[in-house]
Amino acid sequence: MTSVSATSTSTSTSVSVALSSDPTPSQTRRSTFPSATASTPPPQSPHEVTCRSNGYHRNQKKPKDSPECDKYKHAFAVHSMPRTSTLSHDSVDTPSFIGFRNLMVLVLIVGNLRLVIENYMKYGVLVHISGAEFRRDDLKMFCLLYCLIPAHLFVGFLIEFIAAYTARGDQARNKKSDNRNPKLQSYWRIIALAHVVNATMSLSAANWVVYYRIHHPLIGTFCEFHAVIVWLKQLSYALTNRDLRDAFLEGVPTPRIYQSCPYPQNITVRNLCYFWWAPTLVYQPVYPRSPTFRWPFFLKRVGETIALSIAIWFLSAQYAVPVLQNSVAAMGKLDVAVILERLMKLSTVSLIIWLAGFFALFQSGLNALAELLRFGDREFYTDWWNSCSVGTYWKTWNKPVNNFMRRHIYAPLLGRGWSNQSASVIVFTFSAILHELLVGVPTHNIIGVAFAGMIFQIPLIATTAPLEKMRGQGSVIGNAIFWVSFCLVGQPFAVLIYYFTWQAKFGDASRTFKL
Repeated sequence: MTSVSATSTSTSTSVSVALSSDPTPSQTRRSTFPSATASTPPPQSPHEVTCRSNGYHRNQKKPKDSPECDKYKHAFAVHSMPRTSTLSHDSVDTPSFIGFRNLMVLVLIVGNLRLVIENYMKYGVLVHISGAEFRRDDLKMFCLLYCLIPAHLFVGFLIEFIAAYTARGDQARNKKSDNRNPKLQSYWRIIALAHVVNATMSLSAANWVVYYRIHHPLIGTFCEFHAVIVWLKQLSYALTNRDLRDAFLEGVPTPRIYQSCPYPQNITVRNLCYFWWAPTLVYQPVYPRSPTFRWPFFLKRVGETIALSIAIWFLSAQYAVPVLQNSVAAMGKLDVAVILERLMKLSTVSLIIWLAGFFALFQSGLNALAELLRFGDREFYTDWWNSCSVGTYWKTWNKPVNNFMRRHIYAPLLGRGWSNQSASVIVFTFSAILHELLVGVPTHNIIGVAFAGMIFQIPLIATTAPLEKMRGQGSVIGNAIFWVSFCLVGQPFAVLIYYFTWQAKFGDASRTFKL
């Protein structure tokens, strides 16, 4: 189409020139075959050429005496100047790869569609909604734990209420309270010990009930997650109020946001209940609040949570379970080739389930809860998928836990003179213990795999940290190491091990393997 339009335009120009003057044959011959070495005079009526198919670069002016202007179509100069290939490094224009991106998306869709068809032809529909796999005793224990575990939060409130009453009375008796008074210090130690006993009983009782009285690992996982969340909230409530109490007695100013509810006015049941349900693990007397409640936003987030939860349940039952079941025999025989094949096949399903779970929890679920409570600070995560090191991933993917670790463990250790490396080791050790409880207790297999996986993050962070400071290939390599360690070596391998140990202890494989 470009050649046709260019030819028609040139033809009309030639006709107009012919009407104005009658060129001689020699002039016509010279205009038909211009010299390749002679410089072309500036065109009288140039137009921009937007395609390279006729031998001109983009935005280069096309002279009127081009061979396209006459009848000798086979003689115009196609190769009129030096040019580079589009994909060469010395190419002037950077090409767009949107087409390749579209191709990769299509290949990904077709490849996964083939796996869906293959799964259906091989297994049929494995999803059922009978609920027969849940024992009635497990459901009773779940309801009991869900109601009783938060009671320890209110025990902590009673402890803090007594401490606040004592602090208020001490300040009333003395214009300037001496917080270093040995008698007062002994009293604060008793308060701290009461908090430790309360928190320890909360987590220990939940672990015992889940490990010995709840058989199904899914119900046990929900109970364990709830118990750990409440336990972390108890710790934050006690530690924060201890510092607020000390600041109150010593007359030290607190953050400006706390001025609307200073200590001890924050020790109320209403304040505690808000923190109990707030989508954060860090206690503050006052939180930033959103101005209004938005029903459309709330309903959308709830709908996303429900839809993604159903998708996770379907993917787990239809795709993950067959892969895990077919891996038990290979795990027992230590057939490395089959184990690797199962691992790579499981990694795709595991990644999709994990991404759906991440979106359902951090983007949809927590935002719905925050909207309901008008909780203002909704930075539950940042762009962890662009992490150029493993350390960046752990700082960005789960902000509520990261905020707790940084505020109540990492920063206090630095304040006591610990180095950054030593404080980081303590943080990851604490996190490793929690991971082992969250996985090992519901599956009734405390074998240390989750603990070891978290401890292994320490040398991996040290290895990938220099790559984050490098530009170009260094950041790409760091991001690739993060994805490989997370998607292939990390979660899928741990899932295989815990599923095998569960089957060897309680499933059909228990007749062959004894743990």
